[in-house]
Amino acid sequence: MAGASLLLLLDDISLLMDDVSVMTKIAAKKTAGLVGDDLALNAEQVTGVRPSRELPVIWAVAKGSFVNKLILVPAALLISYFIPWLITPLLMIGGLYLSYEGAEKVIHKFWPRLLPHDEAHEARRAANADDNVDMVEFEKEKVKGAIRTDFILSAEILVISLGAVTAAGADILEKGIVLSIVAFVVTVGIYGLVAGIVKIDDAGLHLIEKPDASASSRKLGQLMLSAAPKLMKFLSVAGTIAMFLVGGGILSHGIAPLEHFLEDIAGKIGILEGLVLMLLQGIIGFVVGAIVLAIITTINNMRGDNASVAH
Repeated sequence: MAGASLLLLLDDISLLMDDVSVMTKIAAKKTAGLVGDDLALNAEQVTGVRPSRELPVIWAVAKGSFVNKLILVPAALLISYFIPWLITPLLMIGGLYLSYEGAEKVIHKFWPRLLPHDEAHEARRAANADDNVDMVEFEKEKVKGAIRTDFILSAEILVISLGAVTAAGADILEKGIVLSIVAFVVTVGIYGLVAGIVKIDDAGLHLIEKPDASASSRKLGQLMLSAAPKLMKFLSVAGTIAMFLVGGGILSHGIAPLEHFLEDIAGKIGILEGLVLMLLQGIIGFVVGAIVLAIITTINNMRGDNASVAH
């Protein structure tokens, strides 16, 4: 009897893992685009960091990302089971935050006079240029911001995965296993790739300086060395664009009439409908982000005026 029970248990586990494998593949397909955005955003987070501090910063953000997942996976399961209607409003808040962050980056880059003088940003730039300054304290704010952004994108990835496996008929155990696998693979994969990307220039320099390196190896090293800053600049731009695409996508998906309106416009254009829809969502993300930024800036200015009057 004991042997038969053990065989039945192993058979149940085998069936469960087969189902989990299929559902994990479904979830991976659904979230592939968002994972690409997450990669671009996280690579962008280390721009401006000294080369010697890039890996420590990435590791700090990766640890924060694991903590995010430890919170998000059980939270997603509990919310989906007890209060499923709450998922959309929470994602909408995340979409607003991403759009706001993206708008702040764009306006700070092209129209800095529209924003208050950022003394903290200037202090970070000055400290980054001074080799005698300990950058750890200055990096803490950057790491915190990266972890906040990771939290929102991780929530979106997990919620999309949850929706995919729910549609596939998963029970609560299968949902938990799939979400845990997705969370682990996404975190390791993204931060492993980011670490590799930011160290391309070091790898190129190693190939160039290697005593027994061949001519082709040195040429490859020079190519990697020259390509690294261009790649980081591209990822910085791509990360900002991703904020609008993801933020706008979340917001439009959460407002059904707006989503149908954008789909109708994209459908009428006909050519490259998916790309046009993505572009429209990005525009929504930028416009909403700029509005939120204007409101927050106005409130902060009023508080500053009030504080000076009170003083």
